Amino acid sequence: MQAVVLGAAAGGGFPQWNSNAAPCRRARTHDPSAQSRTQASLAVSGDGERWFLLNAAPDLRQQIGQTPCLHPREGLRSSPIAGVVLTGGDVDVIAGLLTLRERQPFTLLATDRIHGVLDANPIFEVLARDIVSRQVVPLGQPVALDSGLTLELFAVPGKVPLYLEDGSDAPPIEVSETTVAAAVSDGRRSLFFIPGCATMTPALAERLRGADLVFFDGTLWQDDEMVRAGLGPKTGRRMGHMSVSGPEGVMAAFRDLDVRRKIFIHMNNSNPILLDDSPERAEAAAAGWEVAHDGMEIAL
Repeated sequence: MQAVVLGAAAGGGFPQWNSNAAPCRRARTHDPSAQSRTQASLAVSGDGERWFLLNAAPDLRQQIGQTPCLHPREGLRSSPIAGVVLTGGDVDVIAGLLTLRERQPFTLLATDRIHGVLDANPIFEVLARDIVSRQVVPLGQPVALDSGLTLELFAVPGKVPLYLEDGSDAPPIEVSETTVAAAVSDGRRSLFFIPGCATMTPALAERLRGADLVFFDGTLWQDDEMVRAGLGPKTGRRMGHMSVSGPEGVMAAFRDLDVRRKIFIHMNNSNPILLDDSPERAEAAAAGWEVAHDGMEIAL
C-alpha cells in the first residue's frame, strides 16, 4: 500500500491567507524551516494505478497538480482517482469536490449522514449522479475498494460542521456518523486517517493499539493557543479537537499504544510544530511523532 500526503494543514492552510502572524510570515518568505502546507488530505493506493483520496480539501486542484501519480495518463481526459472518501462534512473536507466536476467518473464514499449534508446543498449536484456514484458506507462494515484495498469507517468523538451549528450554545461532542476515522488495509498492513478527534476514548485507544501507521489530529499544540495568541475566542475543545500536548493531549494518549509510526496531520497555522526549529517540534519528535508535510510519501 502506498500513501501520499496531499495536504497537511488545518482549514486555511499554512500560511493562512489573512494571517500576519510570525509563522505565516516565515512561510511566505519560503523559510525552509516553515514549509508551506495546503489543507489536509491523503491519497492511498494498493497498486499504484488507482488512487483514493481521503477528504477533498479546498486546495485539491493544486494538490493534484503537484502530485504526479494523480495526473491523467491516457486519452484526452482521464484520471487515476477512483474514489473520494469523506471523514466529515466540514468545509476543508468537502469543498474540493467542486474541483472534480468535469464529468469524470469516480465513487464518492461517506456515511449516510454526510451524504445527507451533500444532498441538502444543490451546489454538489455539479457532481453528476450519472457519472459520480455516491456510496453510503455503514459504520464498522469494511467495504472493498479497487486496487486491493479495504475501507472501514468508524465514529470518533467530534461535532457538527461549523456551518451547521445553530448559533446558540456550543454543540455537544458526539460519537456518531458526523466525524469518522478511515481505516484502510491491503490485507497485510493498515493505516488510520483521523484528522479530527475531540478526545481519546478507551474504545478508540484499543482500536489503535499496535497499529502500523496512524495519521492523527494535530490541530493545536495547546487547547487555548488561539485565545492566548489573540487569533480567536475558541479553544480546541470548542472546535472539536484534542490538543497535541498536555496530560489529556494526543502525545499522552498514544504513549502506551505501541503504534509503529505516528504522524500528525491537520495542523492549524498557530501550531508551533509546523516550524522545524521550534522546541515544540523537538518535543514531538522526542515522543516519536512525525509532522506531515505536503508530498510526503509512505510505503507500507
